[in-house]
Amino acid sequence: MAQMTETADRILTTADGTPLKQALARATRRNKIRAFILVAPLLAFVLVSFIIPIVDMLARSVDNPEVQAAIPETVALLKDWDGTGLPPEPVFAALAKELSDKSKRSEIGRMGARLNYEDSGFRSLLNKSQRRADKLTSGPYKEGMIAIDADWGKTAIWKTIQLTAPSTTFSYYLNALDRTYDENGNIVMQPEWKQIYVHLFIKTIYVSLGVTIACLILSYPIAYLLATLPASKGNLLLILVLLPFWTSLLVRTTSWIVLLQTNGVINDTLVWLGVVHTDHRIEMIYNMTGTIIAMTHILMPFMVLPLYSVMKTISPNYLRAARSLGANPMIAFVRVYMPQTVPGVGAGSILVFILAIGYYITPALVGGQDGQLISNFIAYHMQKSLNWGLAAALGAILLAGVLALYWLYDRIVGVDNMKLG
Repeated sequence: MAQMTETADRILTTADGTPLKQALARATRRNKIRAFILVAPLLAFVLVSFIIPIVDMLARSVDNPEVQAAIPETVALLKDWDGTGLPPEPVFAALAKELSDKSKRSEIGRMGARLNYEDSGFRSLLNKSQRRADKLTSGPYKEGMIAIDADWGKTAIWKTIQLTAPSTTFSYYLNALDRTYDENGNIVMQPEWKQIYVHLFIKTIYVSLGVTIACLILSYPIAYLLATLPASKGNLLLILVLLPFWTSLLVRTTSWIVLLQTNGVINDTLVWLGVVHTDHRIEMIYNMTGTIIAMTHILMPFMVLPLYSVMKTISPNYLRAARSLGANPMIAFVRVYMPQTVPGVGAGSILVFILAIGYYITPALVGGQDGQLISNFIAYHMQKSLNWGLAAALGAILLAGVLALYWLYDRIVGVDNMKLG
């Protein structure tokens, strides 16, 4: 008994005398460090190419430093203004002083671009005032600024500066939802001719759903054929499905322009067959029809592959068992085979929908004015109007929609898996 107690109290050690528990902890820590070093390049790539751009986009959607950086003294004095009538004389004096400061020329220019998003004449007003403000060497500055341009005598101009003065703003998000601030700081709808973004979001969702449904209808029989054919023929067909991945997206899209245009291959064939008259050719390009057709073709492989991966694992014995129990082929397929393909349908649908909702090149080339989606306007504000704040807000709303859709899909799939379990 004493010998057993002595053995139990003895500390297990390695060959060099290190306690075994300590040696195991050291080996585990070493393995974790080695694993982290191996995945560090991938983590760095994801951080630089994905995480940082998203964080920067979210920051730009609320960042509003232009007015504060250009006229800080004027902004500080405007905080005490109640918004009625015109600001007091010190505000005009501070503005005249800051506009005449040559070192702030670039900041004033950026402020003009920012305020021009709210009022299209603000940039011209600031440029004109900046050129003449250095002549105002003494007061009264209010009359002097109004003499430079009568717009400085309008209360709305000063309220716009006051509303856009904070260093952070939600005005970009309001604009992305067809809303804005009125003169009193209340949220109101944009004028009807400016209400475009909500309609574009809705149209983008509808087009993405339509493309997803079309891809599902066309891809399901192809995936079923791939899964049931003998290996030699199935592999050949799989290569044909993967072939578009080896062809440039730009080439595939421009090929549809050749096929769908009024004097294109499809219309010429229909005229030759007598289906349509040569004077009544079908308009299939530079509209929503061309966008849906081209996007469906391009995104079909993303639906076929998830369906095929699931169908390949379904044993044909299930259908044989259903047939042997008296079910006809259609009933056996619908009630036995199709429910087992739901994971593939869900994975393919969510993949195609997410890709479609952010598609840019295909709508830009074949969509024309009618076939433009929200991604095309994000690119417009990034490249042409240079309103990066609005582009970031539109992108953030699109990202939030995709994340919400993924969360909903995860919840539904999780509940279904629990039921199956």
